[in-house]
Amino acid sequence: MSARARVYTIVGLAVLTAAGAIGATIALSSDGSKRQATELGPRPPLALDLGVRADREATALRRAATLYRQNHVGDARAIFDRYHSLEAEVGAAMAAWPDATLERLGRLAAGNPNSALVRLNLGIALSSAGRDQQALAAWRQAKRAQPDSLSAVRADDLLHQNYAPGRPTFVPSFGAPPRLSRLSPRRQLAELERGRTVRTRLLYGVVLQRLGKPISAERAYTAAAALAPNDPEPQVAAAVARFDKEHPERAFSRLGPLTRRFPHAATVRFHLGLLLLWLGQVNEGRRQLQLARTVAPQTPLALEAARFLRKLGPKR
Repeated sequence: MSARARVYTIVGLAVLTAAGAIGATIALSSDGSKRQATELGPRPPLALDLGVRADREATALRRAATLYRQNHVGDARAIFDRYHSLEAEVGAAMAAWPDATLERLGRLAAGNPNSALVRLNLGIALSSAGRDQQALAAWRQAKRAQPDSLSAVRADDLLHQNYAPGRPTFVPSFGAPPRLSRLSPRRQLAELERGRTVRTRLLYGVVLQRLGKPISAERAYTAAAALAPNDPEPQVAAAVARFDKEHPERAFSRLGPLTRRFPHAATVRFHLGLLLLWLGQVNEGRRQLQLARTVAPQTPLALEAARFLRKLGPKR
């Protein structure tokens, strides 16, 4: 798979789930000359981050993003043009491909130096234009600008295309209270944020991770770990949240000692296996998942480990 094809695949997966110098240079190719529209690649994918917003504009922008993905670009652009938020401006700029996308995103980047969303999409457009080094620079800036955002997580995926997309999410051994499922996503998030028990802290961290907020999730898990220092689950969650594709040792240095401290806890082996799979170390990841099944058989995480092993198939 080509580098550009991997960009399209990673952004597509992300859509189905959530500094200033570059703004002055993206309109130029590496030799300083304007690149002709006919030389540009296919239309780049669009990556928005609307979180749990359920207002009228967010609903419209999600509809526009779906139309864009289905190649109904004119209809998508008509919706984007109705609004003036940064998300709408990014959508309209991407829908202007190939004529004005890079110029418009460049202006947005210059005017919004702390927006990971703008730089993520700028990098995607640059990649589609064949300007790979400038794309990498844009994604690095996205990650630095707003590290606690889904756009930064997506940019990190594009900087590390040999790893699985996203970050590994902590898997608790318990489910959420049934009453939460009856609430809107925004109210679920608010209720979990107010919670002060170990379980609500852990569930809040899971939701934050799924929303692409790794730093906030780590804080929630760390708070849970402080409440229950002898409970392996919050200790594992806090370790998993430290995972970073540039520095995976941040998580492994915490998880490793937990295997000795909690030798019969399936959660430790399960998440160690999960992180290894994220790094592409399938055989060792498989071994840790098998240990999760044996150290605490019939527990929820042992059953989850068995499900993972079935998906991995037999060892090759």
